[in-house]
Amino acid sequence: MDIRWKQRYNNYKKALEQLSRFLKHTTLNEMEEQGLIQAFEYTFELAWKTLQDVLEEESGYEGIKGPRPVIKQAFKDGLISDGEKWMEMLKDRNRSSHTYDEDTAQEIIDAIRQVYYSLFCQLDSNLRQYL
Repeated sequence: MDIRWKQRYNNYKKALEQLSRFLKHTTLNEMEEQGLIQAFEYTFELAWKTLQDVLEEESGYEGIKGPRPVIKQAFKDGLISDGEKWMEMLKDRNRSSHTYDEDTAQEIIDAIRQVYYSLFCQLDSNLRQYL
């Protein structure tokens, strides 16, 4: 196993654990909401970069750079099951890092709770097969 892929995956698991700790609380103050969104952004970045490493290391794909092509290939290869939701996650990650208003933040928090967290957990389960 490539050490970079292993390190990236370990960092992904830590980020997912941090996100999980935020989600255990049903009510968050404004500062905690910002922390949740930052944890989501960090987890998403590590998710797609880990996928990129797996695609290169395990499947031999070269030159797949950036989250959009990585997500598309990961969906084709069965590493993720819902490519459309992952693309929505990418859009929300971009929205969260470039604008901040309460309505946008709440929409993203709702999506994290209702959809994205389970996709991250599913990815974690899928990636374990490569360990």
